[in-house]
Amino acid sequence: MDLRRLRYFVAVAEERSVGKAAERLRMAQPPLSVQIRKLEAELGTPLFRRGTRGMDLTEAGLALLTRASEALALAEEGVEAARAIASGQRGRLAVGYMFVLASAVLPRLVPELRRSLPGVDLDFVELSASTRETLLLDRAVSVALCMPAIHHPEIQVAQISTQPLMLAMPARSPLARLSAVPVGRLQGRPLIALPRPEEQPTSSAVSAMLRRHQVVMPIVSRVETVHSALSLVLAGEGLAILPACAKLGAPPGIAFRRFVDITDAIEIAACWRRDSASPLIRSFLKSAEKVVAHL
Repeated sequence: MDLRRLRYFVAVAEERSVGKAAERLRMAQPPLSVQIRKLEAELGTPLFRRGTRGMDLTEAGLALLTRASEALALAEEGVEAARAIASGQRGRLAVGYMFVLASAVLPRLVPELRRSLPGVDLDFVELSASTRETLLLDRAVSVALCMPAIHHPEIQVAQISTQPLMLAMPARSPLARLSAVPVGRLQGRPLIALPRPEEQPTSSAVSAMLRRHQVVMPIVSRVETVHSALSLVLAGEGLAILPACAKLGAPPGIAFRRFVDITDAIEIAACWRRDSASPLIRSFLKSAEKVVAHL
C-alpha cells in the first residue's frame, strides 16, 4: 500500500476535515479528496462519513487509523535508522584483535570507541594467525588490528604504528644480565618462531633481521600465538623475538631486552574488506591511531 496515501488518510482522520488536512499537507483540497476516494476503492469500503462535527471515521476507518499510524511511524523509524547508520552514528562494529595487542591496546581502545561511537553496538573478537584472514573475508569481523598486516587482494590495509622487536628470554638467562643484546650473541641459540609454516609469516621481520646480520637460529618450535611463545620461553625451550608490546602480557619470569644498534620493527595495521562501505571504519581508524600512538 502507498505510504503517501496512508499519510493523507491519517491527516484527514486527525483533522476531521479534508480542507484542514490539505492545509496541513500543503496541497490543494481536490487532489486530496481524489486520493482518499482511491484508498477507499482499493480497500472496497468507505473510511469516512459526514458528521455534525466534520469527517467521522467508519468502523473500517477506525481499524485502519491505528495500523496506518503504526506503519508510518515504523517507516519513519526505518528512514532515521538508515540515515544514522549511513552517517556512522549507529550500527554494529565487530573489532578483531591479535592476542599480542590485547593488554597493550584494548584497555584504552575500548573506552575510546565507546566514547566516540556511543550509538554503535561493539563486539570484540580475538584473532590468531590462522583465523584473522578468514574472519575478515567472511564478514564475521568488520575491522581487525593485526600485527603484521594481512596481504590479500580483497583486504584493505592502513598502517597505524610499529613496534620494535625485542628478545624474550627466561629471567635466569645470562643474556638477561645485559641491558641490550648484540644480535651476534643469538647465533646457534634455539628460536621459538611464529606462526606455523603454512600461515602468512608473522616472523618475516625477524627472519629479515637475522639474515641481514648473518645469524642462524635453529627453530625448535613453531606456535601460533605470542602467549604460546612466552609459555615455551618460560619453560626454557628457547628464545623468542617479539614486538615490544608483548611485555605487557608476559608472565613473571620472562625478561625482555632490546637489541644493540637495531631498529627493526613490526607493523601494527588496521585491516578490513576492500568492499566495505561502512563509515564506522573511518571512525575506528581515528580511535585506533589515537590509542596506538601512545604505545
